[in-house]
Amino acid sequence: MQVTRSPGPAAVARRAQIVEAAVETIAELGYGHASFARIAERAGLSSTRLISYHFRGKDELIARIVAQVHGEMGDFMSARLRAETTAAGTIRAYITGTVEFIATHRARMRALYEIFVNHRPENGEGSYDAATDLGVLSQIEEILRWGQREGEFRDFEPRVMAMSIQRSVDGLPFLLESGADVDTARYAAELVTIFDLATRSGA
Repeated sequence: MQVTRSPGPAAVARRAQIVEAAVETIAELGYGHASFARIAERAGLSSTRLISYHFRGKDELIARIVAQVHGEMGDFMSARLRAETTAAGTIRAYITGTVEFIATHRARMRALYEIFVNHRPENGEGSYDAATDLGVLSQIEEILRWGQREGEFRDFEPRVMAMSIQRSVDGLPFLLESGADVDTARYAAELVTIFDLATRSGA
């Protein structure tokens, strides 16, 4: 039976401790070996019951990991994007910032990679959140439309361009997991050049 969970600071701290331990365990051992027993051991917990007290099951814990990493990436990007005053600068900051986050948060991205490839919730829907993805694409589209209105960008279909930009950065974690030798700074610079040439106005 699920115990009613306290909303107090101690409960919040314990949940954060469990999530961090789960991220580290999945990143190091892979999703298939990230049992509650191993997560509890890494978190320094005396029993897996302490995980079950805070999370109804693995699906809820995994969902919390995904939400937390996405939230961290959002916070990381927010200041970078707000500092830009042009659409072109904002797209450039989005690309370089996303690549920088991926490059400097390898364990978190490895955990997400393992989750997206291997986790299947009991409801059968999969871990890929299409609604979240569409929300991200919509934000990029708005930046592209802004650039078109201001004359910075040429006439193109924003959804296609937004998809191209997003998939280019989405693919980096998979490339890194393949063992390829990737200079992430150069990767970002090449993407910036590609999309600058693809979007700029000829006027």
